[in-house]
Amino acid sequence: MTFELPNGPNILALGRTAAQACEALWPLLLQAADWRRRGRGSAPRLTAAHDPRLGMHHHDGQWQLHGAWPMAAHELAGPLLPLVADVAAGASRVVGQLGQSLDGQVATEGGDSGALNGPEALTHLHRLRALCDAVLVGTGTAVADNPRLTTRRVSGPHPTRVVLDVHLRVPPEAGLFTDGVAPTLLACDGRDRARAAERVGAHQVLAVPGLVGACGQVVWPALLAGLRERGLATVLVEGGGVTVSRCLAQGVLDRLHLMVAPVLIGQGRPGVQLPPVQQMSQCLRPRARAYRLGDDVLWDLDLRGG
Repeated sequence: MTFELPNGPNILALGRTAAQACEALWPLLLQAADWRRRGRGSAPRLTAAHDPRLGMHHHDGQWQLHGAWPMAAHELAGPLLPLVADVAAGASRVVGQLGQSLDGQVATEGGDSGALNGPEALTHLHRLRALCDAVLVGTGTAVADNPRLTTRRVSGPHPTRVVLDVHLRVPPEAGLFTDGVAPTLLACDGRDRARAAERVGAHQVLAVPGLVGACGQVVWPALLAGLRERGLATVLVEGGGVTVSRCLAQGVLDRLHLMVAPVLIGQGRPGVQLPPVQQMSQCLRPRARAYRLGDDVLWDLDLRGG
């Protein structure tokens, strides 16, 4: 069965070039993400033909496309299809993302990461943002990079931007809180609600009771529950390395996208950092698929094994 464009022609009628196929596929992925956000995954279908995921199926633990899509479309869809699948009620889907060098660094020792990954990798990152409900960064990334966290390289909605700032160190004049481009939330412990509201306004505060545990660590289930209450179930953890590593160590991530650039930084700021183990049998060895993104290689790691 081929993948039909909603109320439109089959992909074969649009031409066979890779560019045309990817151009036709991306709007369908956006529609599938919108379908998921609207909760139609758990509601009765209007008709099967209205489901933009009609041409997707789950095989051997991977979401794939039906039909006569060329290889370029499969390469585009492969790491993105898991993000548009339904999320069970009361659950979250958490995807981590890091751009790094061949030797595992995300920035130079001085913090420069501006030209690390190429344009294709950056476009992939913006596609991840467009398909997710929220994009989250930690304090270090928010302070060092003053990121925008928008989808300016692709069509599609901006996600809700979330800054995890349990010590309230991100300047209130940071662009995330002042540019008005997309909804933004400062995530803090419930005890700091008033102080956070004074800094960025109450409408931009997500005060989570019990966010900070007895040892000062972030209680991720509490944070994810707070995000779900705002309708944000699919979350992209974009950085930095410390935040993504803590998610990975605590078993929070469902998937991890590592975009590896052909560059050697040497002594710099490391990406993934996990507690040491003694035996290779103790190491994480998730199901993995690799995709070319220009000169970079994307490793899509399935941390749930399904």
